[in-house]
Amino acid sequence: MMYRKKKGIVGRIFRVLQFIIVVGLGILLCMPVLILVFGSIVDEIEWSGRIAPLIMDTVEYIEWKWIPDYPTLVNFRDLLFFTPQFFTLFWNSITIVLLILLGQMLVGLPGAWSLAVYNFRGKKVLFSLYVILMILPFQVTMLSKYLVLSKIHLLNTHWAVILPAVFSTFPVFLFYRSFCGISKEVLEAARMDGANEWRIFTQMGLPLARGGIFAALILDFLEGLNMMEEPMAFLNDKSLWPLSLYLPEISIKQAGMACAASVITLIVSFFVFAMFKDYLEMGIISSALNAKSGI
Repeated sequence: MMYRKKKGIVGRIFRVLQFIIVVGLGILLCMPVLILVFGSIVDEIEWSGRIAPLIMDTVEYIEWKWIPDYPTLVNFRDLLFFTPQFFTLFWNSITIVLLILLGQMLVGLPGAWSLAVYNFRGKKVLFSLYVILMILPFQVTMLSKYLVLSKIHLLNTHWAVILPAVFSTFPVFLFYRSFCGISKEVLEAARMDGANEWRIFTQMGLPLARGGIFAALILDFLEGLNMMEEPMAFLNDKSLWPLSLYLPEISIKQAGMACAASVITLIVSFFVFAMFKDYLEMGIISSALNAKSGI
């Protein structure tokens, strides 16, 4: 009896500690977001007082208050009504990301389907090449991409950012893992019933793998919305820049406006995540099951 009581007490203590650790880590991970949100409602005068040691290069500590002394929405007003370049760069980001996703669906989905369903000579070598290209950092391929884009006269255009991302190997790999979860017996049964390959791909492959496909597209959307290296390397005209390059250009005296711009960008990412959260979970679970089963 005493053993059961001790075991119950230890179990409750363990659950309490587990709860404290999880909540503490959650607060720690959310702190950058909270700083952006609260910083976006701080006016310029209060911001100058908070970061005065940084501006004047003194040895004093920077002061931070979670709740502003005089909360205001003036940063959002200035950004939305008196900063037209914000909308230009925001639209640039959305245009680039949507065209990248459209291109990846047109190019990556058929390629991943071919690798997952059909057997042909050199398939393993081709897939290994895809994996190798996927793990190469941008700095390794930047020069070759720059030379190719310069040769076809696409530098300093949005296509210089879009086309390399369209032919990225990462979404093909994610699509491939999703298609591998489809039973080969189901596909063979469809062929025996007279379905052609295009019908099998569009009416069976895409619906059955929709969880992994949406998961890959969500990850690519978030990555494209935050990309910085490719636009910085291939775009010289600032009017073509995405929003991710605009934020670092804001001076330290406009810290409140920078926080407001970051909050608006964060709202877009949160909205997309909230809409497709279930598909993202389905894709992650499907990939984990496929990897566990050795597919």
